[in-house]
Amino acid sequence: MEQFKLFDDREHLLLPEHLMEYKHGFFDRKESDRYLNTFLETITWQQTKVMMYDKEVLTPRLCAWFGDRPIRQDDKRPPIPWTDELWEIKTKVEDYTGIIFNGVLLNYYRDGNDSVAWHSDKDTIVGLKTEIASVSFGQARNFDFRNKENHRQQYSLELGNGSLLLMKGDLQKYWEHRIAKSAVPMKARINLTFRKVL
Repeated sequence: MEQFKLFDDREHLLLPEHLMEYKHGFFDRKESDRYLNTFLETITWQQTKVMMYDKEVLTPRLCAWFGDRPIRQDDKRPPIPWTDELWEIKTKVEDYTGIIFNGVLLNYYRDGNDSVAWHSDKDTIVGLKTEIASVSFGQARNFDFRNKENHRQQYSLELGNGSLLLMKGDLQKYWEHRIAKSAVPMKARINLTFRKVL
């Protein structure tokens, strides 16, 4: 399957602006490296189990959920309270986007073997447009998008160290995304997805 870059040669976004906004270097290199190292050293990471083809498997990445309430209504685990660093990042993201978030999912991709399969995010307030702010620290990884109705319509965007990707509008309704495994050696990457949940 051929993948196309998400920006043209003039660095214009190919998907409509009402669906997505990308800002490279939202956090500078020094800030990004500090946050990466802090999270690597201080977060209690968990590897969750999911059902795949009627079989329970471990997710190929580590996760942690912080915020004001559980990520899902049926999740009995209490959320972990905001840390100072997460609150700093949340405040900067909210000031830039004008959107208030009440939770953040951290994903730790340890190397090129860690990934997340094709999906769309559903952990948001029912009936409202889904707005998710994605911040990346560490190793740059390709973030692939494909149209749910036409998988040939597929794009790839490299999410660099300190970048911000705002997914909004009906993006989750009509598109899905993934981080694929990489045959090329990869270092640690931590991704934060700020969300509005019930």
